[in-house]
Amino acid sequence: MPELAAEAPKDCALCPRLVSFRAANRTAEPSWFNGAVPSFGREHADAVRLLIVGLAPGLRGANRTGRPFTGDYAGELLYQTLLEFGFAKGRYEARPDDGLTLVNCMITNAVRCVPPENKPLPAEIAACRPFLSERIGSLPKLVAIVALGRIAHDSTLTALGAKKSAHPFKHGAGHSMRDGLVLFDSFHCSRYNTNTGRLTPDMFRAVFAQVKQHLQGLPAR
Repeated sequence: MPELAAEAPKDCALCPRLVSFRAANRTAEPSWFNGAVPSFGREHADAVRLLIVGLAPGLRGANRTGRPFTGDYAGELLYQTLLEFGFAKGRYEARPDDGLTLVNCMITNAVRCVPPENKPLPAEIAACRPFLSERIGSLPKLVAIVALGRIAHDSTLTALGAKKSAHPFKHGAGHSMRDGLVLFDSFHCSRYNTNTGRLTPDMFRAVFAQVKQHLQGLPAR
């Protein structure tokens, strides 16, 4: 599948509100990435077995650095956990040139451009979904998806053609999809969720322990 079909162009013009917000950020911080953030781990797409789907780039995280979950608190917890479970190697230093690499794993977002107040509108989620659909379809060995939060969960279900009513979001749940694919749910690893105790590091690790167990129980594809 063509790479461009699965990735929004940096200056994607599909969502006027996000384009305007991006322009304002570019004026305020011209050295930042300020564009549709591409998926991380694309160079090994043919080997990817796990896809992690987040909500959208953080204003001072991926929107600044150009790499998903890089430069904000959510990335600290996510990459620490991926390193612990063998889905990443190297050292996470909160910058895109830190040398960190993913192992049989890719990270993307349901919405590729940063939204005001971290809240994309339903129309913006829908406009960006074709990129998610194509990204999922571009991974021939994909057997597990981790959705970080309800929006990522719902958008992934729609991308897969599955009914939301049949697969309600619940932290720690695993949903069997087509062709042996399993969708795992987790609360988003945001600072707000961890500060309020909605998500603890142990709860987050438990999700990836499930994923690891699932992958270990499958034959290589």
